[in-house]
Amino acid sequence: MKKTPTKKAFDHSGSSFDSFLEEEGIREEAETVAIKRVLAWQLEQAMREQRKTKQAMAKELHTSRSQLNRLLDPHNVSVSLETITRAARVLGKRVTLQITDARGSRIKHPHGPTTTTLTTATRAFWYKTLLLW
Repeated sequence: MKKTPTKKAFDHSGSSFDSFLEEEGIREEAETVAIKRVLAWQLEQAMREQRKTKQAMAKELHTSRSQLNRLLDPHNVSVSLETITRAARVLGKRVTLQITDARGSRIKHPHGPTTTTLTTATRAFWYKTLLLW
């Protein structure tokens, strides 16, 4: 009787969550969805704090409620920056976008003090949250 070769499980102990996602080929998708989830959550929190309904928000944005639902959908990553910015402005907020070194090193911001990019632990928290969603 021949034994069928079994696929050996990869031991991820000691590796970072980022490297795990990279090995699985899902890092970019995970980062994109994690960013969108945070943005959608922040917009919903601002709406809740201001007691603004979806209907009222859609009216102020001059859009449909279904379009607003797409904006607030944490998994819909195809929403434009313009739409996100308009929604933030309606809520008295603004969007700040920053491109940082992928390794989490310290960078010097041209208009302010030294800032630190997301640490591996912070990214891991958001990725784990994403995977549990």
